[in-house]
Amino acid sequence: MSGPKLADKIARRIRAEGPLSLAAFMAMALHDPDGGYYARRNPIGRAGDFITAPEISQIFGELIGLCCADWWRRSGRPNPVILAELGPGRGALTEDFLRAAATVPEFYHSIRLYLVEVSPVLREQQQRRLGAAEPRFVAGIDGLPPGPLLLVANEFLDALPIRQLVRGGTEWAERLIALDPDSGLAFTQGPESPALALLVPPSLRMLPPGSIVEICPAAAALAASLGDRLAHSPGLALFIDYGYCPSAPGPTLAALREHRPVDLFDEPGSADLSAHLDFAAFATAAEACGAVAHGPVPQGRFLRALGAEARLAALSKRAGPAQRALLESGLRRLIHRAEMGNLFKVLALTSPGLPAPAGFSAEFAAAGTENPA
Repeated sequence: MSGPKLADKIARRIRAEGPLSLAAFMAMALHDPDGGYYARRNPIGRAGDFITAPEISQIFGELIGLCCADWWRRSGRPNPVILAELGPGRGALTEDFLRAAATVPEFYHSIRLYLVEVSPVLREQQQRRLGAAEPRFVAGIDGLPPGPLLLVANEFLDALPIRQLVRGGTEWAERLIALDPDSGLAFTQGPESPALALLVPPSLRMLPPGSIVEICPAAAALAASLGDRLAHSPGLALFIDYGYCPSAPGPTLAALREHRPVDLFDEPGSADLSAHLDFAAFATAAEACGAVAHGPVPQGRFLRALGAEARLAALSKRAGPAQRALLESGLRRLIHRAEMGNLFKVLALTSPGLPAPAGFSAEFAAAGTENPA
């Protein structure tokens, strides 16, 4: 149903209900059970629409595994411990995580693996790849059992539905999606309302007319839920994504097909949709419910602090020239400032009284406050 058929379904909903929020449009375009982007396709990899850090280099998942093993050891060695990944893709991160975790047998044997995944296509791939670890599949974090928690989410928050608010002449209004005279999808603007200002981060409320601010209610709800859980049960949550800190204005929502940007309304359901994460808003929501936030820190500095270059050297010793070149180019892509090293950031949430993970020293935390170039 993707493409024209899903576009027709969206148009019928607009005729029946009126203009849609961007969040409602994104939810249909990404998750409609018949034509949504994630419903029937495998989007990840060079043959898909985008590629993620675990697919670029095994070092990424290995270092996160060792980071969690170190934090687990310094936090009382809870056994069992729930390991949950949000949006595990094709399972590469967890596979590399578990391989590194196996070097710490006590930690490895304490893990109970849960995968938070809604795509039936990706669940099937994850089961094939990670079946030996006996994963349990759940649709959301509310499906995770109680107990000590290690949670990892790489490029998960950027795909959550967002809303865009526009500063009007006097108050804020919401940017909505309506139908143009030819029945095509087009942006429109809702009425100005003083209440909408409450959704805008305080530092941005007095921006000039025409300014656009993106908010992500789903991310805020996730942060609040995790914050409450971590306030009452020991745990660590690591979020790796592209975004900014502090909060900043400007539209970032984009559509990607076959690794190239396309128009947002071109064949809904056939392209990935994502927006940059406001790390400051996410951390604030988690801390308001009792968690402690660390960072965010730039991904490049975080991976270097965990020993990325030493791991590259160890792998290179056993690699031939071609494989060594791939290892080097993959790590460069992850850590170089001009590639993913600065745009992508890492935020940690922990329970009060538990240590910060490795890689979140004071100097790294200070560095993480810069905006991407």
